[in-house]
Amino acid sequence: MQGQSLTTLVRTHLQQVLAGKPGLMPAAVVAAQPELQQPGACFITLTRAGQLQGCIGSLEAHRPLVNDLLENAVASATRDPRFPPLKVEVLPEIRIEVSLLTPPQPFPYRDVADLMVRLQPGIHGVTLSLQGRRATFLPQVWEQLPDPEQFLRHLCQKAGLPGNCCQQHPEIFVYMAEKFKE
Repeated sequence: MQGQSLTTLVRTHLQQVLAGKPGLMPAAVVAAQPELQQPGACFITLTRAGQLQGCIGSLEAHRPLVNDLLENAVASATRDPRFPPLKVEVLPEIRIEVSLLTPPQPFPYRDVADLMVRLQPGIHGVTLSLQGRRATFLPQVWEQLPDPEQFLRHLCQKAGLPGNCCQQHPEIFVYMAEKFKE
């Protein structure tokens, strides 16, 4: 699977949907790229002048990758609650990043110190779950938060929990991502 073709696929789909036209049909995409019929999980990250404009995805494969790509692309552009929906006019300024995720794996640990030592910055995407709340950071978030303590504090806060929530031994899952950027 070529990364360039994935970002081109996402851009073409967004161009059509944001212009009010029907987007790409999964069956037509799969005819040209049969491997996209396999189950897969992805995140679509949209940036403009280096600033995040949308990031939505799936942590686990629950549908064909083609569907995950197309649906997460539209969700990133139009339904990320942190940002106003993108307009077709700004799409040329948007840079697209596709992250294909490996299945999440449980990450047992003894205590916070053990967790911070064993996490691999830049490699591990991390999902934290505690008290019915959950949040994830893709591996690339380590670029902004390279210190494990700071990374985990922000992840706790993203989940709506106190910054020191790791003291309560939340459930941790890790995954990796193959990234494709325009």
